[in-house]
This record gives sequence, C-alpha cells and structure tokens, in this order.
Amino acid sequence: MDTMALRNLSCGLFIAGARDGGRLTGCTVNSVMQVTSDPVMISVCVNHKNFTNQCIRDSGGFSVSILSEDAAGEVIGVFGFHSGRDTDKFASIPCDKTAMGFPVLRLGVCGWLECSLESFTELPTHTMFIGRLTDAKTSPGSPMTYAYYHRVIKGKTPVNAPTYEKPLEGLWTCPLCGYQYDGSAGPFEGLPESWTCPICGQPKNAFRTS
Repeated sequence: MDTMALRNLSCGLFIAGARDGGRLTGCTVNSVMQVTSDPVMISVCVNHKNFTNQCIRDSGGFSVSILSEDAAGEVIGVFGFHSGRDTDKFASIPCDKTAMGFPVLRLGVCGWLECSLESFTELPTHTMFIGRLTDAKTSPGSPMTYAYYHRVIKGKTPVNAPTYEKPLEGLWTCPLCGYQYDGSAGPFEGLPESWTCPICGQPKNAFRTS
C-alpha cells in the first residue's frame, strides 16, 4: 500500500491552541475542517499522546491558527516536535488571545478560528474534537497546504501525525524533527557550523546519518 497517496489529500497546516490552566499551549495539526454551516461547526483531530489533547478537554474549547505560506519553519518545529508538557511553546512565539483566552499566532497566519467544545469522538490514535465557531478573523496571505509544507519547505511529519513516514536511509537527518538535508546548498560537511535545522533549529552537530 502506497501511503504517500495520503499526502495528496487536500488539507492545510494549522496550530491548534488551548490552555493549560493559565498557561498557553498548542500543537501542529493538519486535519481541520468545517463540518456544518448552521451553526458553523469545526472538527480537529489531535493525537492521544499530544498534551494539547487533554488541554482542549479541560479548557472547553480550542483555537485554530491557519498557517500561511510565509510561516517560519521554526514555528512549525516548535509546535510539531516539542511537547507542551515540558516546553512553553509560546515563550518565543508572538501571539494574541481570543475572547475565550485561547492563543492565536500573530505572524505567519492568514486567519484564525475560536471554537467552544461541543463533543468529541475517540479514534484508535486520535481524538476528533467538534467545536462550535464563536469567533474568526482573516489576515492577508495564502494558506499553507500540507503539500506545500512537504514540497517547498521540505518539512517532515511528526511521529504522532497520521501521515508519518520513516526517514530515508543514507541522508543527514535531524534527530528531533526528521528533516533530511537534500544537498541543495552543497555537501553537508561543507555547511558552516552555525547552520541549523530549518524546521526545528537543531544545530548541525546534532544531525546523524545512517
């Protein structure tokens, strides 16, 4: 079975935001969609292992930051490859709060949604949350699709994501996010020591090859 076909499904890349008490948190997701129009209901799927999963339940809602094509790879790395259990993801990411107190990114987005939690359904690896839209805002920019993330940014998929693929062998690979250097800027050994992973910011000396 060629699971790469899943990457051809039309989907975007988003940051689902929630609250851990008074602390803001969130994670990268790609499965967000409008499911009804009156009232407007939004679904988002979050892996059981993600800290944001429990925070959405506890805080009674969630936000969705719609990433634009000019979103920094480091932002995706922070929310996709670190856990909110031990990382304050918004410490270095500018954000605003919705009326319900959920975080929305200030930069690299073309809009955001705020939803109150209506129901959820447990799936084998994820929870599908259904929220009622309570607020929304658009901003200039083109939305980042999952295909754009893979083909242009050369980003990789977190282990907890439904479309995760194991890294290829023989390439210099980031141990945190799985980004693989493709040689576009010359041999890996010739890159300056100050070079870092364009997705999660890991230093060059952290990369490994098999």
